[in-house]
Amino acid sequence: MRSFFLLVLGIFTGIYLSWPGIINSKNWKCLFKIIEKSSEDEISFKTVLEISPSYFIKSRNRKMPSKIRIIADACFR
Repeated sequence: MRSFFLLVLGIFTGIYLSWPGIINSKNWKCLFKIIEKSSEDEISFKTVLEISPSYFIKSRNRKMPSKIRIIADACFR
């Protein structure tokens, strides 16, 4: 039980250190707005600026974790 608690604590600490804005409700609204616009094929200019050029150069078959990381970087940092 202690190991499980330390694992969960480590995961949450790592996520918070990577994306400190994850606890702000304004940033969650940004996330939901990007998801909504991406379903309508309208992507905001802010999102395009947050994406690294290597993503476009090497963009073949992107997996779901890569897409989540890019969207989270745009809103939570």
